[in-house]
Amino acid sequence: MNPTVISTTQAPAAIGPYVQAMRVGGLVFTSGQIPLTPEGAMVEGGMAEQTRQVLENLKAVAAACDTTLASTVKATVFIKDMNRFAEFNSVFEEMFEGHKPARSTVEVARLPKDALVEIELILAVED
Repeated sequence: MNPTVISTTQAPAAIGPYVQAMRVGGLVFTSGQIPLTPEGAMVEGGMAEQTRQVLENLKAVAAACDTTLASTVKATVFIKDMNRFAEFNSVFEEMFEGHKPARSTVEVARLPKDALVEIELILAVED
């Protein structure tokens, strides 16, 4: 199986030597998304606003594969301050509309562009 690069202008372009996502067979592996607008501007605001933008970006990447966040099988979350976990979790639950993927969440010392949150997904898609 050859990997296929997934790219959309509805999410920010990669800010380094990587792609937005790779598809291998029936799985899509996204790169971590931080709260950048599709134009590349950092979103102002706190954890809720940043989490919402990250998940909007990931929705756009999923849409580029003709799927939705509901096809997520695994989410990996990097969060700047675990004291903000409840606020993050509230937006995560809202954006996933009742879908509950497997998930890991870790607190990290620093994220690119001093973001408060970064999320990467593994999605199952039609092969």
